[in-house]
Amino acid sequence: MRSVRRRLPIPWRRKASLSASRARTAARSGAVGGTAKGGQRVKRSSTGAKVFNGVVIGASLLLAAILLLHRFIPNRWFNLGSLIETFLPWFGLAVPVLLVLAAIRRRPLAIVCALLPALVWLQMYAGLFPDKHEGPGDFRIVAHNVNAENFDTAATAATLTAAEPDIIVLVELTEDQRLSWAEALNERYPYSVAYGTVALWSAYPVAASNEVDLNLGWARAFRAEVDIDGEPVAVYVAHLLSVRVNTEGFTSEQRNETAELLGEAIADEPLDRVVLAGDLNGTVQDRSLAPITYQLESAHASAGKGFGFTWPADAPLARIDQVLYRGLEATGSDVLDATASDHRPVLADFTL
Repeated sequence: MRSVRRRLPIPWRRKASLSASRARTAARSGAVGGTAKGGQRVKRSSTGAKVFNGVVIGASLLLAAILLLHRFIPNRWFNLGSLIETFLPWFGLAVPVLLVLAAIRRRPLAIVCALLPALVWLQMYAGLFPDKHEGPGDFRIVAHNVNAENFDTAATAATLTAAEPDIIVLVELTEDQRLSWAEALNERYPYSVAYGTVALWSAYPVAASNEVDLNLGWARAFRAEVDIDGEPVAVYVAHLLSVRVNTEGFTSEQRNETAELLGEAIADEPLDRVVLAGDLNGTVQDRSLAPITYQLESAHASAGKGFGFTWPADAPLARIDQVLYRGLEATGSDVLDATASDHRPVLADFTL
């Protein structure tokens, strides 16, 4: 009887054994569960990295395409192409952002893609940064949109004449302003021409002049034949219509029409030496100004330094005030200090 009782299981030992077994099972189950959760975290992290890299690569390729193929962006919707071309240099600000994001992930493909728009941007604009001034030429032109609300004629004139130009071109002049400017400039610049809201004062004789009809009902452009040391130069003065950015997009249809008419007049110009100065309300990269810019070169691109932004005067974002030319050599170009106008004056030197 005693030996039989020894073989019988003791109830509390069975319970303890069962509890230990369950604890081990639970521990193993917990370990497996922890691994699964950790694996999910790794998987989520890997997916996030792929999405991040994809965004950086996609944005880099899109930026490179915009810079390289901006001419093919259609104007059909909101004149989007012209709007992008007006502020195209500023797209370069996205390049360092993309490079930093690509470097954070340290993925070679993302870094290479981020370098692509950087190379395109440099190819487009690196040539603007070296100083290309060659010194004074045979004559100097200063052009300025004085702003119809700028009545500080004396200070504005002092800024312009301090540059010692031979020809001063002014646009957006009111009748009252024109009289004030005549008082300020006539003694030093005895030859002058004025049509509507645009005018020119010259130290050289003006042999002839005529309005360039932009089909507006009032004068905003003219041609003057200036005799510079016995050599005739056709000087065009123009203020093309303004553009607007609103709910309809980049509204520039009327400006584009005036650009076409001005381009036709320049194409018919009989003189070889031509200068166009004034406010074109557009950059030389804006395709809508092609009727003008395909015939003329930018003095600032040829002989200036930097982008030469002119508008708005307090914090310039675009160069819409231009001095363009053909049949001459540009030897210098600059942007003068701000005046009471919302535009900055521009300067250009030329040799015959």
